[in-house]
Amino acid sequence: MVDVKYSDFAKLDLRVGTVEKADRVQGADKLYKLEVNLGTEKRTLVAGLRQWYEPMDLIGKQLIIIANLEPKIIKGIKSHGMLLAGQDSSKVALLRPDMRLDNGAKVM
Repeated sequence: MVDVKYSDFAKLDLRVGTVEKADRVQGADKLYKLEVNLGTEKRTLVAGLRQWYEPMDLIGKQLIIIANLEPKIIKGIKSHGMLLAGQDSSKVALLRPDMRLDNGAKVM
């Protein structure tokens, strides 16, 4: 494991967002195209969650998003951020606030 300087970590803009739409990505066994509401804007994210979640299990969930990650094109879709999740040997769990917050709330 590599130590990260606090000044580097502080550059991340972590926000709360609500998944409004989740669609399977054609030609990709693991990917969903998510539409996430960040309060002042909606973002498209591509996430490899298909083996752990059904689309309807994601809709309405609030997640923690890295909002200032450089956009990346994945399977022809421009992904504007990344959601955070934990993974062990057999499952994945989305990182979520323990109570409902406004979309776009800053994670401290």
